[in-house]
Amino acid sequence: MKPALIFIISTIAQLYLLVMLLRFWLPWVQADFRNPIAQGILRLTSPLVIPVRRVIPPIGRLDTATVIVAFALQYLTILVILAISGVAPSILPVALTSVVDLVLLSLRLFTFAIFIHIILSWIAPGTYNPATAFISMLVTPVLRPFRNLIPAIGGLDISPIFAIIFLQAAAIFIATLKPIPI
Repeated sequence: MKPALIFIISTIAQLYLLVMLLRFWLPWVQADFRNPIAQGILRLTSPLVIPVRRVIPPIGRLDTATVIVAFALQYLTILVILAISGVAPSILPVALTSVVDLVLLSLRLFTFAIFIHIILSWIAPGTYNPATAFISMLVTPVLRPFRNLIPAIGGLDISPIFAIIFLQAAAIFIATLKPIPI
């Protein structure tokens, strides 16, 4: 029963944290906040972020309230999982694991978005809908450095492959920094 409960708690928390991280990354990728998906992300996360923002203002484009809420949610999730597992938590390892997990989730977010971007470019090239526009604006800043380094070969853009390799390598390295293996 414990593994199933841990899976449910972890999955629900990661899904919400994914939305929270999207909110964090939207200003950094210069997202169009008129996009219905971006508006939905803001609506889903505002009940937790807005009260914190009243106390802690953003620093430039760094949405400190979103970072604090995401960290607190990840920290609480780890505490609950450790409590269910019967492990006594320690403050610093849980905090470091929370930060590492958030970075890993961000890397997975961009990797997954690049995969979706690739598939959409095969299925429906040149079409517009809010989802394709949202994915495109999310991955363009990540792909831009790779596109500058790696030219298209015969009209085929292979830069997403190298971006995914880089993101996965970074995720593997960062995962080694995780003090609590959950």
